[in-house]
Amino acid sequence: MQPSDATSETLLSPYLGFGLGLRTPHYEQVLQEQPDVDWFEVLSENYMVAGGKPRYYLEAIGERYPLVMHGVSMSIGSTDPLNMEYLRSLKALANAVNPRWISDHICWTSIHGVNSHDLLPLPYTWETVRHVAERVKQVQDFLGRRILLENVSSYLSYRNSEMNEWEFLNAVCDEADCLILLDVNNIYVSARNHGFDPLDYLNVVNPLRVQQIHLAGHSDYGDYVIDTHDHDVPDAVWDLYRETLKRLGPVSSMIERDGNIPTFDELYNELGQARTIADDVLGIDAIPASKRHVFGAAQQAVQEVARV
Repeated sequence: MQPSDATSETLLSPYLGFGLGLRTPHYEQVLQEQPDVDWFEVLSENYMVAGGKPRYYLEAIGERYPLVMHGVSMSIGSTDPLNMEYLRSLKALANAVNPRWISDHICWTSIHGVNSHDLLPLPYTWETVRHVAERVKQVQDFLGRRILLENVSSYLSYRNSEMNEWEFLNAVCDEADCLILLDVNNIYVSARNHGFDPLDYLNVVNPLRVQQIHLAGHSDYGDYVIDTHDHDVPDAVWDLYRETLKRLGPVSSMIERDGNIPTFDELYNELGQARTIADDVLGIDAIPASKRHVFGAAQQAVQEVARV
């Protein structure tokens, strides 16, 4: 996709509502009961092999629900060449299941062909902004669509950083003309680990680029917090979600759970808390999806005035 293509497009996709991460133990229940979930997020790498049970369930569920694809292997910040074999598999999967959008993380995972199997933060420099943005443009041209970049949790910082994380995220997404997957739990985790105010993040992140929100749990060790996705969403993250919606308006939101996976019914009940908060903050039905962009622009204007 060439940058000029964006001028005639609406930047954000339609608001989807409230979703869950699709996990293997829940396949049968989702297919048989067709629960009242608005959409599902799927881990791209789990479905790249054609055929077999995972693809059968994915395609069957995709006939009934909107899907979005979320990956962990793009390594968009690496200095290695882009992994074209991976991107070809990603594109083939997207062509098969027609996701509403595709996301990955603003990080690096591999270097010199060695995969760290971790989502490692980047130095927040203008050189890195240009490097990552150019790679995002190449990916978007190859896939023929915008992608979303997710903020990662971090446990270290670089001495040569020239800006903070939220300024870096905005700069990359503006330069690459891509969108944002805002992980509220990751903001909380990084704020605890680095000692910044998470509201500073929310006050500056560009509302016109935030397409999706992740909600998750973490492990709190007192002096530091680890993003583990193996607990319920804690009260502190729900409180931050409330503040997020106050600033951004309605954003397609979901719960991410990767360890100690509970029953589907427990996750569904937890998702109800997101609905309740959104209804309390926004009166969600009072803001149609068609007004999402107008609301976001108004919020941004208010923030600009507040900073003057």
